[in-house]
Amino acid sequence: MAGSENEPFLSQADDTDDGPVPGTPGLPGSMANPKSADPEVPDREKLQRITGVSAAHSALIVAVLCYINLLNYMDRFTVAGVLPDIEQFFAIGDSSSGLIQTVFISSYMVLAPVFGYLGDRYNRKYLMCGGIAFWSLVTLGSSFIPREQFWLLLLTRGLVGVGEASYSTIAPTLIADLFVADQRSRMLSVFYFAIPVGSGLGYIAGSKVKDVAGDWHWALRVTPGLGVVAVLLLFLVVREPPRGAVERHSDSPPLSPTSWRADVRALARNPSFILSSLGFTAVAFVTGSLALWAPAFLLRSRVVLGETPPCLPGDSCSSSDSLIFGLITCLTGVLGVGLGVEISRRLRHSNPRADPLVCAAGLLGSAPFLFLSVACARGSIVATYVFIFIGETLLSMNWAIVADILLIVLAHLLGDAGSPYLIGLMSDRLRRNWPPSFLSEFRALQFSLMLCAFVGALGGAAFLGTAIFIEGDRRRAQLHVQGLLHEAGPGDDRIVVPQRGRSTRVPVSSVLI
Repeated sequence: MAGSENEPFLSQADDTDDGPVPGTPGLPGSMANPKSADPEVPDREKLQRITGVSAAHSALIVAVLCYINLLNYMDRFTVAGVLPDIEQFFAIGDSSSGLIQTVFISSYMVLAPVFGYLGDRYNRKYLMCGGIAFWSLVTLGSSFIPREQFWLLLLTRGLVGVGEASYSTIAPTLIADLFVADQRSRMLSVFYFAIPVGSGLGYIAGSKVKDVAGDWHWALRVTPGLGVVAVLLLFLVVREPPRGAVERHSDSPPLSPTSWRADVRALARNPSFILSSLGFTAVAFVTGSLALWAPAFLLRSRVVLGETPPCLPGDSCSSSDSLIFGLITCLTGVLGVGLGVEISRRLRHSNPRADPLVCAAGLLGSAPFLFLSVACARGSIVATYVFIFIGETLLSMNWAIVADILLIVLAHLLGDAGSPYLIGLMSDRLRRNWPPSFLSEFRALQFSLMLCAFVGALGGAAFLGTAIFIEGDRRRAQLHVQGLLHEAGPGDDRIVVPQRGRSTRVPVSSVLI
């Protein structure tokens, strides 16, 4: 995937010729040793012999995986589309509502590495079939929970995270084993495009099914039925390609194995990795908060403006805002991802820092519009939607560039795992100091969501810091891959000096003395 348009910028080759580094023969761009040719990419026939899957069948497999990814994110955000009804049914506050998403993301975050481990060792198709069947059954069961058992809803959402982790961590590896180079990048881009589209469809499906059935419980019974179709398609269509066979048949030099501690030390000394991970954490924080709370906030805004009747116990809450927000999410997701990829691709030819700069521009640009969308909600709902559209478009510019960022567990832990609950907790604490009213509910959530704008600005600053260090870190990564860079461990302060006709490694202190 080196040099691809949609791959994370920390792993992309530096296209610029910065000249040789003294004392490092063989560095790409050096006059002594010119750049080596790119690794040989297998043609389609050779690739078919390696994987055992034809080109048409490979495309069909990707289509099935994209459908399931779409369904995956639909199920994730159906709950957000009917959140006001859930709050009324279980008689819970905002902090408890935030726990619904926090429990799901936390379960998903913890178990994703487990399924990644299993996917490297066991049949991936069967693992995905089992996971999808499991979360479909759990989601269906959650629609029958009585109003006195809210804790059971939290438990089922955590179990849904178990099932979804089994798919999201394994499916991209199948695509990687079926394609190479630009084809792999394009297929993974299509796979990840299902994230914003599926998220938006979750709001739309949840709100419309609830309106048709007159009961929010039916919104949770749509994706389980589609999950049965997904399991059948997986079982009948998807074939398991040999793991890593494409890479073994390429001319790329194998990397030398390193210890886990050495890897952690190297990452800890990589400023662009740390800063970009902090920037992505800000992206996850903002998107996680908006994903759960935006429809409920928009509904409260309409109630305060007198455009919608309040959501009273026993009544069905208005779902028009969930529908509109779902449509906006679909459109801004596709527009923002495509815009981010295209801008980054064009700028990368002239500026090696294009990727982190695009991420920074997206976050810093979205922050004021997200703030205005929250601040103007009491005055004009139309202006609020306009600002949300612009803010979400700019925010979505990050996804294609940092979708595979490596500190994903930390990003979820500090980002969308905690942000829904934190926003809900802040809202409940603010409401304690105000007299009970619909205006108090709106203002409490309004002030809490303003935190997203400030977190987005901090994330943009982190990406700007990444742009400062990215070139040097890329160059060191290239040297490491070529075996020209030795990362000294702790206590390894020795250097090589000639001694009695041969090179000997001695402590630095002895040379200085």
